[in-house]
Amino acid sequence: MDKTAILQELAIGPGQTIVDAGCGDGYMAKAFFEALNGKGRVYAVDQVAEALENLMQETKGAEFYPLVADITGSTPILESSIDLIYLSNVFHIFAEDQIQGFNQEVRRLLKPGGRLAIVELKKQPTPVGPPLEIRYAPKELERVIDLVPVGVAEVGLYHYLQIFRKQGE
Repeated sequence: MDKTAILQELAIGPGQTIVDAGCGDGYMAKAFFEALNGKGRVYAVDQVAEALENLMQETKGAEFYPLVADITGSTPILESSIDLIYLSNVFHIFAEDQIQGFNQEVRRLLKPGGRLAIVELKKQPTPVGPPLEIRYAPKELERVIDLVPVGVAEVGLYHYLQIFRKQGE
């Protein structure tokens, strides 16, 4: 994955509030925080507490908001408070009921005009990644995400980034 390409496509700027859902080791959460230039907020959300503990150790003094939570369920983040929700290499593992919960929570969290950015492996043979039958092509994501698709970009040899926007309500 090309982190620089992802950041360019997302055009993150000071003042935004971002959720890195399924953040793992927080490599993108850290990049988002730098892009905010100290003006904004990054929620690092993961189900694995140890991953968040390691991230907090690495970023002492930074204003990260770690949350042990599942983005396919209810999170303790305020309704309509998020500008961007980012999800990388996670969506393909969601079961149908999790996709429904994910859509519900994303719509609850995003501000009107807020964006959802999903990075996934291309649905083609690659030397790494999950089986093809659980991967999503961009058109397949459009069918299961309850937001308006606004663009797809290549962000690496095997990855694409798809952006969706919540309509104003």
